[in-house]
Amino acid sequence: MEEYLHNVIEGLPWDDTPWVAWLALFGMIAGSLAVLGKAADWLVKEAVVLSERSGLPKVIIGATVVSLGTTMPEATVSVLAAVGGQPGLAMGNSVGSVITDTGLILGIACLIAPLPLHRNIVNRQGWVQVASGVLLVIACWPLAAPASAFDLGGRLPQFMGFVFLVLLLIYIWQSVRWARTERDGTALEDLEVDKDVSTPVVLIKLLAGIALVVVASKVLIPSVGAAAERLGVPQEIIAATIVAFGTSLPELVTAVTAARHGHGDLAVGNVVGADILNVLFVSGAAAAVTPQGLEVSALFFQLHFPAMLLLLIVFRIGIFSSGHQLKRRFGILMLGIFVAYTILNFVLGGIKHAG
Repeated sequence: MEEYLHNVIEGLPWDDTPWVAWLALFGMIAGSLAVLGKAADWLVKEAVVLSERSGLPKVIIGATVVSLGTTMPEATVSVLAAVGGQPGLAMGNSVGSVITDTGLILGIACLIAPLPLHRNIVNRQGWVQVASGVLLVIACWPLAAPASAFDLGGRLPQFMGFVFLVLLLIYIWQSVRWARTERDGTALEDLEVDKDVSTPVVLIKLLAGIALVVVASKVLIPSVGAAAERLGVPQEIIAATIVAFGTSLPELVTAVTAARHGHGDLAVGNVVGADILNVLFVSGAAAAVTPQGLEVSALFFQLHFPAMLLLLIVFRIGIFSSGHQLKRRFGILMLGIFVAYTILNFVLGGIKHAG
């Protein structure tokens, strides 16, 4: 499929009408991102139906099926990119999604209305969120020659990918324990699942959702690679901006809707959980399937990792100083960091407009 798509992209009228070629290429990227988001939503809903029919408590479904399902687009894109020898795309999608979730999504939600802070979530999962980000940076750092990270980059070893996945299982298990102590703690009623559909139909729709996620990812990866090559931009920059934004659209819609209806604590909880999974699940799975591990370019240490850690720290400061609501000024600050980060991506990447 990759070879066929490569031929299709190369066959576009780059010499005669380049604007048509670019329109078609970005149409492929936008279309695959839209399918990814819809397929993930479909996958989660059908998985919830099956889980409920198996007799699992809602709290377990919310802590496992829903959270893992909403991160499936990022994980699929990163794993397939890693297997295909595109580590920059794999890691860029993971780190970029954390930055997008915390900077863009929380920033916008906070501007709509000050976000209520569920103290249990922000004091428990919030520290796991920060620790995950710090652990990712340390795991990628070339400890034998620390100063070389800013010039030569580093690597996320395969064994650390497996460590991340083990930590993911521990986190999910602990999340179930935490959730059991709270009042249901899930928002499964907001998923609007159809419980009257027969189990065989649910299974078919679930498999179709998984298939769509995989197919859309296989279209997205070569499309992003072609766009990055023709723009003269490293793949991780496209992954950390355009791809990360596209795969985070479900979280953005959820957060904005929750904030508008006075459920800002749900937006905060979703973003915190998504950040943790983007590190432990997305980067962990991508590194685990790659024998040589994920190569991390110097740009991650110069820009991506500092931006991620800065946003996580600003978010923690906002939590400590805002009382029971995350104030709008922190939303403006986080959104400003995200905008500056996005601009710096393309400035440092040295965009070269093709033909």
